[in-house]
Amino acid sequence: MKFINFDNDPSLLPDEFFMKEALKEAHIALRLDEVPIGALVVSNGRVIGRGHNLTEQLNDVTAHAEMQAFTAAANFLGAKYLKDCTLYVTIEPCVMCAGASYWTQIGRIVFGAYDKQRGFTQLKQRITHPKTEIIGGIQEIECGNLVQEFFRRKRNKS
Repeated sequence: MKFINFDNDPSLLPDEFFMKEALKEAHIALRLDEVPIGALVVSNGRVIGRGHNLTEQLNDVTAHAEMQAFTAAANFLGAKYLKDCTLYVTIEPCVMCAGASYWTQIGRIVFGAYDKQRGFTQLKQRITHPKTEIIGGIQEIECGNLVQEFFRRKRNKS
């Protein structure tokens, strides 16, 4: 796995760089005819877990991009806690994935587009770990358009 050093290029913003990497995962899901959501777990400038939606491929409603990335990161670290890590995900996590993030104790969640129907920020109570920093809206338009276009095409096929 490649380590990215942002000190050498101050114009490169880590959150934007890693969101572009998460978008690559979303495009893999799109090619598989999955809802195009991608996720990464990053530790100290290094991607330690990647994931994209696999619910159709695995016939598993829990096979969300975030869950795949959490599992890959935990396996990489040999530990279940991701305290010093950041989750990058193209769409705001659902309640299930936000709840899973609580148990990983992930340090940060950075997401692209808000999900006004199923996103965890719609809840009146916090379900992520109290120490988790949450940042939304990174490359929001690109992330949101990818999912919107996917569902638009699905509706037009019906």
